[in-house]
Amino acid sequence: MKPDIKDIQQRIKNFNWRSLKKYAKPSAADDFNAFLEKLPQHAGKTMLILAGVAWGAAGIIGLYTTIQMKSLTELRAEWEEAEALKPLVPEIKDVAVNATEVQQFVEQIKNIYTGLEIKSSGPTITISSTGTGAFGQFREAIGHVQNGGSGWRVNIDKFCVGRECKGAQLFASLKINKVSVN
Repeated sequence: MKPDIKDIQQRIKNFNWRSLKKYAKPSAADDFNAFLEKLPQHAGKTMLILAGVAWGAAGIIGLYTTIQMKSLTELRAEWEEAEALKPLVPEIKDVAVNATEVQQFVEQIKNIYTGLEIKSSGPTITISSTGTGAFGQFREAIGHVQNGGSGWRVNIDKFCVGRECKGAQLFASLKINKVSVN
């Protein structure tokens, strides 16, 4: 139960402030000194030694804690200074190009490179031909894709030229991304 403010005020009014007078009189220090001198006779030397050891241990722990806190404070200040001097490094990420933008580009270059089969699937363009006779067009089509859209970054996913290729003798799968800087 929480005490009421009025109850606390009433207790303060009723407190006998004159009872504290005995602790403030001039002989109070002498009385305390006499108490300390008689303490070994009343408490015993073993208890005093234990109390001294406990106070000594508490003092050592306090000193150790103070030293460690000082070291920790200095370390934290150095760390904050190092963090303040660390430059902000931008994060570069590849973001896939919109599939409709890629599809529109493929529709434009299909009419230019008629000897090749050009398809799009999401942000990927595949260029292929069944014969090696269209190699010139194949090379130019890849260059056209490299320079295709604004800010495009083209990565070759798969590339095969010649008899070792399965299916088409000319094949390139190009993944198209844009660079994003955060």
